[in-house]
Amino acid sequence: MKNLKIISLGLSLLALASCSKKTDSVVVSKPLVQIGKAISNASTLTAGSYKGTFLAGQTYTVSGDITVNAGDTLLIQKGVKINMTNGANFIVNGDLISLGTSDAPITITDPSKTKQTGASTVASDNAYTGGWGGIYCSNTSNLVVIKWTHLDFGGAALKTLPFPASAGLSAGDQYVLFFENPKGVFILEDSWLYGSPDDATRFYGGYYNIMRNTMEKCGSTGGDGFNAKGSSVGNMAYNLIIGSATNGTKTASDGTTAGQCQFTMYNNTYVNDGFRNTGVYGARSGSVEIENNSRALVYNNLIVDCNFGVRIAGGPGGAKVYLADTTSSTTALFPKTAYGYNYYYADNVAMANQIVPTSVAQPVVTHPQATDIPNMAALLGTNYTFGAVYDGTTLVGKNNPMFVNYSLPAAANFWTTQASVDSYNFHLQAGSPAAGKGTTNGNLIKPITTGIPVDPTFGSSEITLPGADMGAFQLNGTGNHH
Repeated sequence: MKNLKIISLGLSLLALASCSKKTDSVVVSKPLVQIGKAISNASTLTAGSYKGTFLAGQTYTVSGDITVNAGDTLLIQKGVKINMTNGANFIVNGDLISLGTSDAPITITDPSKTKQTGASTVASDNAYTGGWGGIYCSNTSNLVVIKWTHLDFGGAALKTLPFPASAGLSAGDQYVLFFENPKGVFILEDSWLYGSPDDATRFYGGYYNIMRNTMEKCGSTGGDGFNAKGSSVGNMAYNLIIGSATNGTKTASDGTTAGQCQFTMYNNTYVNDGFRNTGVYGARSGSVEIENNSRALVYNNLIVDCNFGVRIAGGPGGAKVYLADTTSSTTALFPKTAYGYNYYYADNVAMANQIVPTSVAQPVVTHPQATDIPNMAALLGTNYTFGAVYDGTTLVGKNNPMFVNYSLPAAANFWTTQASVDSYNFHLQAGSPAAGKGTTNGNLIKPITTGIPVDPTFGSSEITLPGADMGAFQLNGTGNHH
């Protein structure tokens, strides 16, 4: 049982003087959650086991792996900055709670690195080299909650295997977030991931709510953004993913026999994804990939200047068989893989030719959708064959979504090097043709709630429903708040 107490930051009750004789005004400050004892920042935290609370507004320096033992909890209060040195990791066998707020986010970073704006290449940008390690959660980790937290410059290679992994984890791996408990819960909300050498996340089982986050510069010469595998189930929604090396979001059921990987992916904004992968062109995607017996619902996504559109893998590719599950089911969390109401913009013909991905390096079974913008079903016709090459010349530069501050059409090859938000604003203007074009039909897409607790501290703050505007930012102020 957790030793839980509530403390206030400063006075818990402020009595304000009032000139009125009728009533007194009282403002009650919101108390902070503290678990166990406070962890001191008086000296550098060396490798070892930790539990308790990192206190609000404090700066901590970490020189070795922070291990949370099974049954223990480590909580990080708002406004904390953690400087990770020597490639240190969080090794979580218990629970981890990171409770930043919009006005006082938490930052976990490598202090030797600084963010680079503008053009970004693997050779010139240290975002792709890994600084501190990652948050590695074993199959005894029951709950991880990360809210309003900056995870910057993660992905230093694991020196040794931190626990006997039941799924795909090896010494040398370079992930920022790893979770594998098929009965556990992982919440990532309103947070930022900046930089990684490989996949930013690897999920091999459990229940997930991945909502309203911003992801920049993830993957160097390969690697996905949010990569869910094994028996993982949940939601990936309202995320802005810019400049991922390969896919922005991906599902695959490999790595476990515990069950099928099933996710909803809706109202995400994908920008400039899929251009740093040095593997065989067409062997991976650039926005959404559904493969290896997984299933997904993919709706209301805004996909701008990405190498490939939504790809439903349909067969062998190299040593693997990437076939997605497109069958009907009465026992799965949703009846069938389905997709539509996705919005595309492409600045050259190569990208336009892959709005409906073709069988370049492996078979695909993505079917043109009449509800997409542009209407690919009408363009390609009723006789279109899965994976067939087509001419998308007429689609180049069409359907500018009208971001508040991001110029389209983009300069030549801008999409291959602009991988961070910088000062751009990816909200939609009021007159955007992407406004109101999404679906909120609960018969088509309904977020997964199975296994996902809703709680301000020990769960999801909110499982946000699909929005009518394409992408992560809604004109009514809901969705992504970055």
